[in-house]
Amino acid sequence: MRYGKIGALAGAVVLVAAACSTGSSPAPSGAAPSGAAPSESAAASKGTLKIGVTLPLSGGAAADGQPTLKGAQLAVQQANAAGGIGGYQLEILPLDHAVNGKYNEQQGAQDMQTFVGDAAVVGVMGPYNSAVAKVQIPISNDAGLVQCSPANTNTGLTLPPDALAYRKNYPERINYIRVAATDAVQGPGMASYVYDKLGLKNLLIVDDVTTFGKGVADTFEAKFKELGGTVAQRVGAPPDTTDFNGIITNAKTKNPDGVYYGGVVTSGAGLLLKQMRQQGLNIPFTGPDGIVNGPGDAEGSLIGIAGKDNADGSWGTTAALGDFPGKADFDAAFKEAFGNDATFSSPGAYSGPAHACTTVMLTSLAEFLKANPDADMAAIREGVRAWATDPSHTFDTVLGPESFDANGDTAAPFLSFWEVDKAAKDGVGDWVFKEFLSFGKK
Repeated sequence: MRYGKIGALAGAVVLVAAACSTGSSPAPSGAAPSGAAPSESAAASKGTLKIGVTLPLSGGAAADGQPTLKGAQLAVQQANAAGGIGGYQLEILPLDHAVNGKYNEQQGAQDMQTFVGDAAVVGVMGPYNSAVAKVQIPISNDAGLVQCSPANTNTGLTLPPDALAYRKNYPERINYIRVAATDAVQGPGMASYVYDKLGLKNLLIVDDVTTFGKGVADTFEAKFKELGGTVAQRVGAPPDTTDFNGIITNAKTKNPDGVYYGGVVTSGAGLLLKQMRQQGLNIPFTGPDGIVNGPGDAEGSLIGIAGKDNADGSWGTTAALGDFPGKADFDAAFKEAFGNDATFSSPGAYSGPAHACTTVMLTSLAEFLKANPDADMAAIREGVRAWATDPSHTFDTVLGPESFDANGDTAAPFLSFWEVDKAAKDGVGDWVFKEFLSFGKK
């Protein structure tokens, strides 16, 4: 592993700079509509093909899901503004699997059934949470429907033998890919950063006992101990925990110099941080991408729940590039498309990766239709899956060139590090990108 800024990536993507107007495709409450205004070419199109989006989009989960959705929407708007693909116009079909403000696996499974049953859906962007991916992949794999996650990190989703359990009927067919680095990167990467860069040696580790939270905390703990760190206490706190005071009181007797939280904000990360400060435990708070979920004025954000003063100086990771050569153009295009959204007008940590995932599927669609312009819907769906998952193919995305290995994992994983600055975003507090770590060549 190496730390520090990386030079300009080869093959930086030039974003379509045309203004992106919005249309009337279905979207959940609070989501911006997706399609660009019909152009002259649209009138003569073969019809509409859809990219499904599966994310938690409402309540406390909106801070994660809404900016990610908009990354996919922007890619589709840009494709439509350029005339569509192969005679087809594109449409985003977003489905919200949040229930009571938290991601819900059962709803995620139902949503995947909806995508599978719609012949016009040629690919799915998402999900955000690894636990949802576990129930969706068997459904999408059976149907031969490609899905690309911008944010899933659980290693077992792609790596045998665990991954084979999610594609029992078609074990050799890869349909699930991701641009995010796995927990085999995210946990150890943050452990090294915490130990070497932040100088923390004795940690309280709390996880939310979910697929993602426990998994990333396990890999973090193993690397932290390997480096010479000690674990003052390791505690599992289920996602419905609202009172962390007992954990905090007990941990204080062991004099930790920092905290690592394995989980997501909707499982209680913000409450844990707030209650720590209320008890006078003023030590660094760190965690994975599950805690890096937007500024202080975003509904359900860690900063908003804990308070910007309490969150100031917290550290988190995201399993993708936090900065990239085309970011200024991407941010400008995002702002132009969604500037009227009072809450989610700026990109989130996974907006760029969502755009990249969608670009992979749109590029695969374009390549397949070049050779098969008269293919029917079933053939198009299979063609997109086969092209997107072929390890020999490289895609030009907003993040730079992207490709996938034989398991569906990104061939060039990155880990970005973020810190809360209470003065950022006009004083409401926000996550500020600091640097990133490369685990491969781009």
